[in-house]
Amino acid sequence: MVDLFESAGADDGAPRPLADRLRPRALDQVVGQSHLLGEGGPLARMVKSGKISSLILWGPPGTGKTTIARLLADHADLAFEQISAIFSGVADLKKVFEAAKARRMGGRGTLLFVDEIHRFNRSQQDGFLPYVENGTVTLIGATTENPSFEINGALLSRMQVLVLNRLDDQALEELLVRAETEYGEPLPVDADARVALKAMADGDGRFLLNCVETLYNLASGEVLQTQQLAALLQQRAPSYDKDRDGHYNLISALHKSLRGSDPDAALYWAARMLVAGEDPMYLIRRLVRFASEDIGLADPEAIHQALAAKDAYDFLGSPEGELQIAQAVLYLATAPKSNAAYKAEKAAKKTARATGSLMPPAHILNAPTKMMKNLGYGKNYAYDHDTEAGVSGQNYFPDGEPRQEFYRPVERGFEREIQKRLQYFARIRADYAARAQSDGGDD
Repeated sequence: MVDLFESAGADDGAPRPLADRLRPRALDQVVGQSHLLGEGGPLARMVKSGKISSLILWGPPGTGKTTIARLLADHADLAFEQISAIFSGVADLKKVFEAAKARRMGGRGTLLFVDEIHRFNRSQQDGFLPYVENGTVTLIGATTENPSFEINGALLSRMQVLVLNRLDDQALEELLVRAETEYGEPLPVDADARVALKAMADGDGRFLLNCVETLYNLASGEVLQTQQLAALLQQRAPSYDKDRDGHYNLISALHKSLRGSDPDAALYWAARMLVAGEDPMYLIRRLVRFASEDIGLADPEAIHQALAAKDAYDFLGSPEGELQIAQAVLYLATAPKSNAAYKAEKAAKKTARATGSLMPPAHILNAPTKMMKNLGYGKNYAYDHDTEAGVSGQNYFPDGEPRQEFYRPVERGFEREIQKRLQYFARIRADYAARAQSDGGDD
């Protein structure tokens, strides 16, 4: 994969793509990764110390992985070697390692950048270990896949994993400004189309600049509106690649169409992916995720429809099983939407990380031994089924930790009913707390 701003290798004076012409020449020109390159960031500290350690750069396409690796090599005065796990084999690696050994004997180190490092099998990944351990190479691997699943544990333990962010609106806008400076004229789109262009990029800087180059080449001086922009870029759409930009752009379009409750658009994007050869099970996995992330308990049936699509496709295969996928797409698109469960999970994890050492309150702990019983384990526990309401109202958060409200259901779908239940439970808890206080605070 050629990453953001990677040189096309053209001779001086030859036409060069816009993304290459705007390739950053210094680390402070890289956009969207201030958490790594800003003051106090891990890469900033490495550059300041002059010592570059072996790294895994994990992030979406078009976020600057190759560029960062090149610039780190420049800062540390290391020879830069680049290979792709897609096109390289054992023989290529041996040549690289031999050249690195020779440089090392001459007093210069080598930074080896491996694009799509997760594509190497486990034995090939093991081949890096001795050269990383003895310092023959400083290894920087780039991957769009989760390193925890795709990189050998032995190799991963010797490398620091840094996560690159998908470019946000501010970073994409900076790239547009640079492009306008390069061309010496404003981008030929109106304000709404400019917003739409950044949305189409979906965080991919390389894709954005490719679109910009197309606009300057084909707009013919006309200021384009959103519909004209979409029509023009659709004519120049890149071919679909299940591992690259097309893959991520179309799945993003599907996800957002589902979230926007547009069944027709969602069906269109799903069909585009299937016709182009996407693995139907990948599509189904995204539907299952969507059912929890964007619908949740607003419609508990949504997850069942998504999982039914999996079972039906497993049973029928293509093309018959694709009808169940379409049915699931339609159900998810027309279901009431809520991300309350998603937000609740994130909030609970955040609090759990901050308060992970707090013990549960003693009254909800079992007391299998006499010592534990003497310590108060299980004392005054109210068995909920013995209460008239079936809910005691006792506190289940750690002692000293204020009650948190992670889950806030929306006024849509089944979550309306859940809201009523939560309000009922809250009244019972308030009554219980008032009684406990009047009894002297004994829970």
